[in-house]
Amino acid sequence: MPKRYTNYCKTSKTPRKPFDKDRLLSELKVVGHYGLRNKREMWRVQLTLAKLRKAARELLTLDETDPRRIFEGDALIRRVVKLGLLSRSERKLDYVLGLTINQFMERRLQTIVATKKLANSVHHARVLIRQKHISVGKQVVNIPSFMVGVSSEQHIQIAPNSVFKTNLPGRKKKKSAGKKEEADE
Repeated sequence: MPKRYTNYCKTSKTPRKPFDKDRLLSELKVVGHYGLRNKREMWRVQLTLAKLRKAARELLTLDETDPRRIFEGDALIRRVVKLGLLSRSERKLDYVLGLTINQFMERRLQTIVATKKLANSVHHARVLIRQKHISVGKQVVNIPSFMVGVSSEQHIQIAPNSVFKTNLPGRKKKKSAGKKEEADE
């Protein structure tokens, strides 16, 4: 039988009550503050956070000397610390339960580009990232929701082949320069 390559895992989960006024307002604030494209981007982060918290809750029910809790708990905490969601002093499962959506949103590439003043706003940061003007290290990243680790945060910069760094004319300038030459002839 041939291998099936379709992935049926959901990446986001819609809310149970679609018209809860308080939730709608809080979601709209988060979407506006972090310059998200739609609410599904926020729901995706909520699902990731829920999975992390569920794993932490499950591990907290086990005994402290349980080898599974020690092994999986350390792996979970290491992953969260590497992303910069927890500091080195907060290396306990209890702190994983206290994570919020805002902490995740602050670690997105779009937000970090805006806070580093590489862009004028979060919306401008999103456009720069999508147009491949931002790189993390030597790798050009064009995904605004890219989660930036602590180690790669200082390597965020304008891409070396970007128009902003090379000062060469871009697509529009080349096109308008061609029209000017035709008008001169």
